[in-house]
Amino acid sequence: MVNSLDFVNVTEKAALAASRFMGRGERDAADGAAVEAMRAELGEMEISGRIVIGEGERDEAPMLFIGEEVGKGGVSVDIAVDPVEGTNLVANGLPNSIAVMAIAERGGLLHAPDSYMKKLAVGPKAAAFVHIDASVADNLTAVANALEKPVNDVCVVILDRPRHADLIREVREAGARIKLISDGDVDACIATSIDSTGIHVAMGTGGAPEGVLAAAAIKCLGGNFMGRLEPRSPEEAERAKAMGFGDLSRVLEMDDLCKSDSVMFCATGITDGDLMRGVRFFGNHARTHSILVHGNGTVRFIDSTHRLGARPRRR
Repeated sequence: MVNSLDFVNVTEKAALAASRFMGRGERDAADGAAVEAMRAELGEMEISGRIVIGEGERDEAPMLFIGEEVGKGGVSVDIAVDPVEGTNLVANGLPNSIAVMAIAERGGLLHAPDSYMKKLAVGPKAAAFVHIDASVADNLTAVANALEKPVNDVCVVILDRPRHADLIREVREAGARIKLISDGDVDACIATSIDSTGIHVAMGTGGAPEGVLAAAAIKCLGGNFMGRLEPRSPEEAERAKAMGFGDLSRVLEMDDLCKSDSVMFCATGITDGDLMRGVRFFGNHARTHSILVHGNGTVRFIDSTHRLGARPRRR
């Protein structure tokens, strides 16, 4: 039987590897280091794992590619990974970069195309009262009522992109507050379901694979996540249809994105963020902060200290 902490160890190792490149402007190097570390740790686990969301197709990624089999053999699981969610954030030393993965029984996680997805995420109290097809104002009013606070106390996270200009205007007209982020919407979506973050809604378009990762965590936490594919080109649309997405306009609810009730989600902070602290180095040790969420609703924040290799003495 696999211990859930073994999966946390995987994201910890990825975060430790990527954090060495924080602020150095080397996004590809940070991602490559995290991929190698995550792949090595998964390879030592007693699982029969299959990557359903990863670094790309086999011809694009040498490791953690979609369809890759990982582990020494054992319980069969599907795994969604993002060794560095927010590579630009690491490269520039900015907040909210994480190493993240979701694990479920075979067939439990949607194999999402590499496309855009319109997203709406809220926490447990507002979960039953919002819909992705409702107006921005109606959804924000519903969230405010569910949280028993005025709309101008509601905080909405949105990726800072030109395509979101109208969305930002509508949120401001509704009276809500906005937190603009440069990258990394997995962390932002999950934060809506953790009271201490002060984030209540996540809206806008972002990567579809990241939507599956966020939905897995939010399902465990009792919140709500809804999405709709928004292909950026006819080629992306055709690829989605080839993957079985007949009606691209249909709403993808949590049970479409994460079909399993026994899903597990874990993430480790690379840089400081709303959910977790980033990696900190001291002496020959490093400290990591992670979150582990089970389908039964149990949430654990894990503070770990790691002994690193001895540094050479100065002469």
